[in-house]
Amino acid sequence: MGVGRALRSLSRSWYVCRITCLSLFYQEFMSWSYVLDTLLEPWFRLGDYGTQALGPLFVLTVVSLNALVVGIAYLVGLPYYWRKNTQLALGLVVVGQWFFVNMVFHFYRAWSLSPGSPPTTGQSLPQVSSICKKCIAPKPPRTHHCSVCQRCHLCMDHHCPWLDNCVGFFNHRHFFLYMVFTVLGCLFLMVFGLEVMLEALITANPTIPVVNFWNNCPISTRSLVIFEAFLTSGCFLILGGLTLWHARLIHRGETSIEAHLNRSETRRLAVDGRVYRNPYDFSPYYNWCLFLGMIDGRGWRHVLLPSTHLPYGTGLEFDSIYSCDIPWNFPRVQNQPKRVPMKLA
Repeated sequence: MGVGRALRSLSRSWYVCRITCLSLFYQEFMSWSYVLDTLLEPWFRLGDYGTQALGPLFVLTVVSLNALVVGIAYLVGLPYYWRKNTQLALGLVVVGQWFFVNMVFHFYRAWSLSPGSPPTTGQSLPQVSSICKKCIAPKPPRTHHCSVCQRCHLCMDHHCPWLDNCVGFFNHRHFFLYMVFTVLGCLFLMVFGLEVMLEALITANPTIPVVNFWNNCPISTRSLVIFEAFLTSGCFLILGGLTLWHARLIHRGETSIEAHLNRSETRRLAVDGRVYRNPYDFSPYYNWCLFLGMIDGRGWRHVLLPSTHLPYGTGLEFDSIYSCDIPWNFPRVQNQPKRVPMKLA
């Protein structure tokens, strides 16, 4: 009898506490995901501050590793092919320098160029999609807030710690081409370095001499070759996968952030039997032309060689499949690319 009374009293006390807490803190949009995000917010902020503080170190690491890989190639690979075939060695130097110059150029541009931000003055925006909850300011279409940089960026893709910079409207092309030329450069070194590695590792008496940086600290060719193979193969696999991921996004006319938003929107509209169409997807061919800047008379020369041309537009407003004035290179699609009209949900 006493136990039952105690349980009822405990149940009533719990009910009163629950009602009191709900009356003080309840809100319509409360959910477990919201609670989890709130609890994890301090850890997210700590990660953002760490990324911001370590950014220069990441950049220095990238520059040092690239210089080390190229240095080993000239120190070990070039003498090997020079003794074997001088003309082949000269050809490899020309191709290798083409990769290297493009890689350095695009890395510098991606690192030094600002991705672009909305104006902070009283300037009116031609297009506004929403209000940034962090900046408390209107946002143009495709603009998102970076918690590391603590400001909004135009057509933001993501924050890259290896660049210590956000990837957005003005430097997205340089970021992607840096990855492309780096992956191709790694493949180039792997293909023509295979013969050097086999001789250094398998041959009983390799003809490649030991490298002496200091009289009392010799470094064997075998160690340099293994280190080079580890770096180039690892970079080729990891950065190659990232390059393919971004190529897929460019193919579909969206950024990394928009890929998640478009996926959610597609699922939401599918419940009602409607189809979502990305308004910035002009079809794969035209998406690539627009991204690489192969419009308004520019061609492959501006892709295969270093070029400082800026993307089309200002980043404050964007052409879409419903209103397009992009100067395509082909007169028959001067106004807009061919497409099947679809209703935007």
